[in-house]
Amino acid sequence: MFDKRLMKMCPESKKYIIGNIVFQWGELFTNAVMIGVIGAFVEKLYEKKLTTNMLISSMIILFGALILRWLASYSANRMSYLASKTVKRVMREQIYKKLLKLGSTYREHATTAELVQESVEGVEQLESYFGQYVPQFFYAFLAPITLFFMFGIAGSFKVAAILLICVPLIPGAIMMVQKIAKKLLSKYWDQYTKLGSTFLENLQGMTILKTYQADAYKNEQMNAESENFRLVTMKVLTMQLNSIIIMDFFAYGGAALGIAMAGKSFLDGKIGLASVIFMILLSADFFLPMRRLGSYFHVAMNGMAASDRIFSFLAEKEPDSKVKDFPQQLSEISLNKVNFSYDSDREVLHDVSMCIRMGEFTGIVGESGSGKSTIASLIMGRNTVLDGEVNIGGINVNKINEEKLLKNITYVGLGSVFFKGTVKENLLVAKENATENELWSVLEDCNLADFFRGEKGLDTILTENAGNLSGGQRQRLALARALLHDSRVYIFDEATSNIDVESEEDILNEIKKLSKIKTIIMITHRLANVVSADRIFCLESGMEKGEGNHEQLLDTCPEYRQLWNTQKELEEFEKEAKHE
Repeated sequence: MFDKRLMKMCPESKKYIIGNIVFQWGELFTNAVMIGVIGAFVEKLYEKKLTTNMLISSMIILFGALILRWLASYSANRMSYLASKTVKRVMREQIYKKLLKLGSTYREHATTAELVQESVEGVEQLESYFGQYVPQFFYAFLAPITLFFMFGIAGSFKVAAILLICVPLIPGAIMMVQKIAKKLLSKYWDQYTKLGSTFLENLQGMTILKTYQADAYKNEQMNAESENFRLVTMKVLTMQLNSIIIMDFFAYGGAALGIAMAGKSFLDGKIGLASVIFMILLSADFFLPMRRLGSYFHVAMNGMAASDRIFSFLAEKEPDSKVKDFPQQLSEISLNKVNFSYDSDREVLHDVSMCIRMGEFTGIVGESGSGKSTIASLIMGRNTVLDGEVNIGGINVNKINEEKLLKNITYVGLGSVFFKGTVKENLLVAKENATENELWSVLEDCNLADFFRGEKGLDTILTENAGNLSGGQRQRLALARALLHDSRVYIFDEATSNIDVESEEDILNEIKKLSKIKTIIMITHRLANVVSADRIFCLESGMEKGEGNHEQLLDTCPEYRQLWNTQKELEEFEKEAKHE
């Protein structure tokens, strides 16, 4: 079992693998020298022919061979470390480069949890594959052949031949379990990544689970998945233990056969005492390299299962080269007969065409699940359009350089992310060289300046994802950061959802001010937020149902009119309830 793809990807490791094999071979020779000297010493002692000079020379040779053996063993381990170090670096570089090429569309190919597991645990498994299994794979065949000639020179090619014939029984045992092991380990990795994804999802949503008291249900679900993973793990361990028993039977049984044959040859007078001692002490070495290969086989299979997932990710089709600049003379962003689905089960957008003109305040409205946020995702290049076109100034969005695209279009969603650190550090993400006056200016615009002045100013510490701010403050800070970015187009995707009334008013007022100098695309389920928009697109079930300003849609679009009336009734009911 040898994967040429891995060797092609990490050619730099070849020299370290070869070095490992050479040093292991050197260790075998020094071991043979030591045992040969011991055999000759015992023979001379038995024959009462041992002299002081022979004793001293034997001790010197033994001491020298012991030092050389230690150096060979150390060097082999060093080569193993360098080979594994190289493959870890190369594989993680390849995964990172692939992520850069996929850009924001990487989510179409793998979840974050899967990528983390592949680049961390998966690559660690490949460390063992390169550092241990591959060198042992070659050395396990080289060592028995070398010992065959050593035994022949020592006096018995017959014993050497019998031992050499028994050696292939161990890889035969390995081959028997290989197919079972491959399927089992593939299932093991599938269950492992599934469990990791579930754990990460539950951890991130712990607050929601506690709020709705659903943590007990998720706990049971996690326990069920953990039990499935345990069962698969136990099957893997059972398979490994059974195969080890079989390999040990052949290895030590073959060594015992070699010892018996060597002893019989000695009793028959065919070989001397030194030769029989040499063969007895080295018989196990015929089988130990192959036995060790069998032990590494299970590690290698784990690495192979991990590598299959990594290569599958690396083989994902990349978007076309994004080399086009963002158009300087920009008149519109257009969607032309766009069909889109995240999976084959449900089409999210169906034959959607719309023209978003520059300099206008555009609203995209509709019920939850109508495809509003998907349109934003397509304009931002986060998902790839396979049927239809999304063009910016006549250029397909999939061909525009991602850095240039994100520099000119700023997205502000409900789940804006903040990093642990100061307010200043989080704002400078949008504009690295911004002055303190600029920072305070955007905070003033978003009605946050007084609050932070009452704290520690721009040095106010934010916890992870700004957990020490209220929902409204967090969303206003997201708006301040977006203003600092100063892009040509702004997309606000449900930017005022689930926040207090005061914060919502602050954000809407700032968006209206911004719409006078920038192109604004506002995605919202609340129609009152886009009444003043120049153009509104109404979606239902992934299809465009109407286009125009607020008054035009009330007259011409039944779906928009129904949404408006429903929301108006709910707002009036809410006002009455408050008065009561």
